[in-house]
Amino acid sequence: MSHRPLPGRRSVLRGSLAASAALTLPAGLGAAPAFARSGRPQAGWGVQTGDVTADSGLVWVRADRPARMIVETSATESFRNPRRWHGPLLGAGTDFTGTTRLHGLPSGEQIHYRVLLADPDDPRRTGEPVTGTFRTVSRRRRDGVRFLWSGDLAGQGWGINPDLGGYRIYDAMARLDPDFFLCSGDNIYADGPIPGTQALPGGGTWRNITTEEKAKVAETLAEYRGNFRYNLLDANLRAFNARVPSVIQWDDHEVRNNWYPGEVIATTDTRYTEKSVDVLAARAQRAFSEYFPLPTLRPGAREGRVYRVLRQGPLLDVFVLDMRTYRNANSPDDQTTDPQGILGREQLEWLKRELARSRAVWKVIAADMPIGLVVPDATEGRPNFEAVAQGDPGAPLGRELQIAELLRFVKHRRITGTLWLTADVHHTSAQHYQPSRAAFTDFEPFWEFVSGPLNAGAFPASPLDGTFGPERVFVKAPAASNVSPAGGYQFFGEVDIDGDSGELTVRLREQDGGVLFSRTLQPGRVGQ
Repeated sequence: MSHRPLPGRRSVLRGSLAASAALTLPAGLGAAPAFARSGRPQAGWGVQTGDVTADSGLVWVRADRPARMIVETSATESFRNPRRWHGPLLGAGTDFTGTTRLHGLPSGEQIHYRVLLADPDDPRRTGEPVTGTFRTVSRRRRDGVRFLWSGDLAGQGWGINPDLGGYRIYDAMARLDPDFFLCSGDNIYADGPIPGTQALPGGGTWRNITTEEKAKVAETLAEYRGNFRYNLLDANLRAFNARVPSVIQWDDHEVRNNWYPGEVIATTDTRYTEKSVDVLAARAQRAFSEYFPLPTLRPGAREGRVYRVLRQGPLLDVFVLDMRTYRNANSPDDQTTDPQGILGREQLEWLKRELARSRAVWKVIAADMPIGLVVPDATEGRPNFEAVAQGDPGAPLGRELQIAELLRFVKHRRITGTLWLTADVHHTSAQHYQPSRAAFTDFEPFWEFVSGPLNAGAFPASPLDGTFGPERVFVKAPAASNVSPAGGYQFFGEVDIDGDSGELTVRLREQDGGVLFSRTLQPGRVGQ
């Protein structure tokens, strides 16, 4: 493989980043006492970078008090002759979080950075710097691209278990040294309280780290913020964030299970005093924008949206979808016309336009929900459906009509190198879609790969809907529902694009990094 070498990277991880992880434990979990006593701002929640391009990237931090964010970058971990970036003033309005955009960076290079938090009244008083590193996107095809994807973190009450070492899957992912990590949604479970303990099937007890905000479903802005902070209590995740850029999308559990715009929570759900899901979604999106570095959701950003395209050099474009914000209501999904669908008309037209203009060898469609897997919605006790498929193997109905329009567009515009990546269903699988098996035939064959969860209950494989002719080539899923992470069935996926041949290899991996399934796809084809 021609994936580029990384001089000095692993020495950083053994040295400065290891020290950073130890120094940046949040208050109450081992924060540096000298700086706590001196009243200097601390960055106890680590650092992270997002949406890195060939010449730019966003750096995120959270302070424990009002502070001025300062970022220094260097070509080496010694930080000799650093370049300095003055970031925003962090205050209560953003829960003391903030991002700084770095620009004018060299492409295809390792960037070392450190974040300092300065006292707003005395810039000379700064807390302990927190360090990280990332690679900018290479403009050279021969350098190749490697990234990981997964989703579904801390669901079904399975939170950070110190007895098992916390979110160990992030350590396994870090060892693969990816260029970035695509989180396909359900970054939190705002509707899932985390108790101190849970009984394990067959005996034994699962023990969680708990917080006040995770004691109930999230309704207030403070509670949503606390859900995002909860995951950052895990040292594995903080260390991963400090070395691997993220591409973040959201799905339902950032707000509430199976939500859709305009939904009103039933009076029988006494967990919620706020019944308007639109109100909850607005609070959740604000917290989401504060805790992840997304350029389209930054304060003052014109777009104010999650969907976007990430140009990752000549080999790869990533089209990040939002299948939650613009959808119609969950229903039996058997209507014969459906102009809104699961994407909304504006997002669908954006996706078609961006796919058509892409010149990348590979075009990854990052979907937060699967296409041909049937996902029911029993939230209100009705036989409604949550994703695209509704189990009718005939001609497209409901939300399938919008996907059929997109697939037809890809075929007739001769758009090459498309594949779909998703999570959501809490198992891992590979589906190949083929018109010769389908009720709707006006499309070219394509692959859909599913991974997850990262740390949540695992569930049996979802049934397939025959409308687009899927064949399940591989699946690993438990026979029982809500299997704890202690029982295995935690997954992530890897995409590795070779710079010489352009071949794209997908590997489905389990929690320790072991490969379960591998498939290599050839470049330059409309269908695979």
